[in-house]
Amino acid sequence: MDGIPGLDEFRAEARRWLKGVAPPRSARQEWGSGDDSVAVFENRTEAEEREHTDRTRDWERTRYDQGWGALAWPPEYGGRELPVHYERLYRSEESAFDVPRRTEVFPVTQQLVAPAVRIWGTEEQRRRWLRPMLRTDELACQLFSETEAGSDLAAVRTRAVRDGDGWVLSGHKVWTSGARVATWGVAVCRTDPDVPKHAGITVFLVRMDAPGVTVRPIRQMTGGSSFNEVYLDDVFVPDADRLGPVGQGWRVTLTVLAAERLDSGVLGLDNADRALALARHLPRPLTGGEEQQAADLYVRALVQRLTGLRVTSALAAGREPGAEASVGKLHATATMRATTDLVQQLLGPRLAADTGEWGTYAWTEHLLGAPGYRIAGGSDEIQRNILAERVLGLPKEPKGEGR
Repeated sequence: MDGIPGLDEFRAEARRWLKGVAPPRSARQEWGSGDDSVAVFENRTEAEEREHTDRTRDWERTRYDQGWGALAWPPEYGGRELPVHYERLYRSEESAFDVPRRTEVFPVTQQLVAPAVRIWGTEEQRRRWLRPMLRTDELACQLFSETEAGSDLAAVRTRAVRDGDGWVLSGHKVWTSGARVATWGVAVCRTDPDVPKHAGITVFLVRMDAPGVTVRPIRQMTGGSSFNEVYLDDVFVPDADRLGPVGQGWRVTLTVLAAERLDSGVLGLDNADRALALARHLPRPLTGGEEQQAADLYVRALVQRLTGLRVTSALAAGREPGAEASVGKLHATATMRATTDLVQQLLGPRLAADTGEWGTYAWTEHLLGAPGYRIAGGSDEIQRNILAERVLGLPKEPKGEGR
């Protein structure tokens, strides 16, 4: 791999570039000052979400245009074809600078949908979508989950019926992040109800401003509305916007899900780091039990980062990831629970009352949001089934008729 900079050289180069385009975090990095938010799901109005999306998009375009976006992608897509862990090295340097925090629609677009288009798209689709998605000119959300399907994504009921040179989509999707700001929605649809359910699925990219698409926010127990339900009422989609072969949508879906589990596998790490910082700055000595909890969380976060690199490597090489993505997803939810347990132990009653004290009541946003990741991206039970069947070779779970 000639021409690839050494790790120290790359980090120094990234640091020099960042110093020229972004201010340092300065006081925001100092413990006890600045923003103490540790929200898992942000609580923003639609106007605030759009404003933050615009600022983040401007930053992502700057990165891309100056050679710091899509680092692991080939030059034909605007990348530098560096090893995948260089993106993590870059992110570690970027964390010292005051740049917009990416909301979920950005990793969904760049790390989930773009790799799926690279693997399953036609040459024309790759030319049409990859650069705009990596640069975030186009943003994409996932139209996967349905109320009646639960964790069984293959049981989707949203229908796609052939109509001339396109398809007519009808159905209802839920738990969609970024639906209010996305340009495209990746929709999993049933195109053949008369075959076993995994064989009758096709995936489409749907314009979110197309006639018949309606987005409605879902109120959560945190008080925010970061998720949405999306109604598809006779939405026409050209066949050119179909991703992958007709009836092979389950394989396309698995590619996105594996990448989603990778994305879920890195989410929560910032909060784990913040919880460890809380332990270091606590105005009293830690008990022996608290020291053990903090050490356990540190090790969990480290293993989570290492596990994520394995799936990233597969995606960057244009391969379908394996079951290791499920390991990362399970590990992420366990890390989130360990973060919650440590914070509860450290703060005690200060966690439950909004006294205005920095870095205390803010943790309620983590406590209320973190349990959602036991379901998001495939429930913990689904991940264990995948590992049992595909890695350990255990007998498959019994399927009912038509499954």
